[in-house]
Amino acid sequence: MPDMPTEDLRAVIAPHAPLIEYYADESERHRWVRGIFDSTASDYDRVEHLLAFGSGHWYRRRALQRAHLREGMEVLDVGIGTGLVAREALKIIGPAGRLVGVDPSPGMMGEIRLPGVELVAGRAEALPRADMSADFVSMGYALRHLSDIAAAFAEFHRVLRPGGRLVVLEITRPKSRLAMVGLKAYMRLVVPAIARVVAHNRRGTSELWRYYWDTIEACVPPETVVQALKDAGFKRVRRYVELGIFTEYTGFKPR
Repeated sequence: MPDMPTEDLRAVIAPHAPLIEYYADESERHRWVRGIFDSTASDYDRVEHLLAFGSGHWYRRRALQRAHLREGMEVLDVGIGTGLVAREALKIIGPAGRLVGVDPSPGMMGEIRLPGVELVAGRAEALPRADMSADFVSMGYALRHLSDIAAAFAEFHRVLRPGGRLVVLEITRPKSRLAMVGLKAYMRLVVPAIARVVAHNRRGTSELWRYYWDTIEACVPPETVVQALKDAGFKRVRRYVELGIFTEYTGFKPR
């Protein structure tokens, strides 16, 4: 009997179990997630700026530099959203570089104002890009919204050129119980309350940030993400943590 292709044997790794407070089951998850992001896109940057106390742009740029993003690279930003990570990447790669953004939400991509960036509708688990077409793959705070981490990481490996690098940014649960309680209260109560004041879509934006916390709390542990990157073929996989909650997963595709 012939050997089965590796991808056919790969187990699905969901980032978390279905969150039935928001959608009935996994079959409805993608539709619900796309809908909530589409409907709140115009409020996203404003609330994110408040959430990060204005420091988000600085942190994202430093994270990209730590992952060895360099001038002139061709970048694929997966889950580009409103372009928060892409904006900092463009400052590093300069005019000699190139950036392509992929996202399933047309509402979010409609908020992007970044000249020269190519925007493509698509999902991380089936990237609409050619093999070995990027030097660098980034994904900012979108891992928790995937349907299959293993499939996404296999796609990241496929589209990278040999020697290409990867960074996945995420918010992860703090180790301290006190910090966990404080972060939960901040993201599930304080941020939604702020959203109800400053957002245009007050109800939807408030719900989005409550959902954000629930995905953080339910997400698979970092060890699972690290192992999934290794299983996808990435080498020198590392996890770096800033301020106890901001995680950077990095790795590279061997030559």
